[in-house]
Amino acid sequence: MATTTLVKKQSSFLQGIQSGISIAIGYLPVALTFGLLAKSTGLAFSETVLMSLIVYAGAAQYISLSLIAVGTGVIEIIFTTFIVNIRHFLLSASLNEKVEDDSGWKKALYSFGLTDETFAVASTKEGTVNTGYLFGLMLISYASWIVNSGIGYLIGASLPTTVQESMGIALYAMFVGLLIPSLKKHRKILYLAVVAAIINSLFYASQMISTGWSIVLSTLVSAVIVELFYSKYEKEVDQNG
Repeated sequence: MATTTLVKKQSSFLQGIQSGISIAIGYLPVALTFGLLAKSTGLAFSETVLMSLIVYAGAAQYISLSLIAVGTGVIEIIFTTFIVNIRHFLLSASLNEKVEDDSGWKKALYSFGLTDETFAVASTKEGTVNTGYLFGLMLISYASWIVNSGIGYLIGASLPTTVQESMGIALYAMFVGLLIPSLKKHRKILYLAVVAAIINSLFYASQMISTGWSIVLSTLVSAVIVELFYSKYEKEVDQNG
């Protein structure tokens, strides 16, 4: 019985790694770009790798480099990156409903690897997501980000200018690619993405709130709107037989 359980855990772990390969490949140009920018900002190699190792948040790390470049204080940088990443409260709460029950320390461990991309893959997986799968998914993504950040620092400057400029859209292209399969299966996700994008654009144009709060509020408002729409639609379908 114990052997069977171990085999299942290993199988789930390998499945997670397999699912995370696309993320690891997508992280390559983005992490290379981060390493390149970190070097031009004045960070040492060890500082660059350590930031990816501890922070592990693409958008927040890019913003941090911008703030460091203009001499922003530590408190302001920490607060800004916290706001940008506050959406992770929503991501983790949502994913917690889909994962299997397990000990708190294991959830705390693999939750460190939660990103927009790993969330997209895990949340759209059919059925319950187990711990082994999540560890595999998070590990290969995390390793790719750290390793390629260091490589970008060392060799990024030798890349052609056109390649360096094209890396800027890599993260967005990868995220869209991850969402396409789920959009084909669940129309509700498509509506949610469109409504959230429209609301976030309005917030951005008005410049009333920061980027982090804009994302959070857009997600919450779009979820409420789409859920109300679908609830009303389902009631009408039930009433009409």
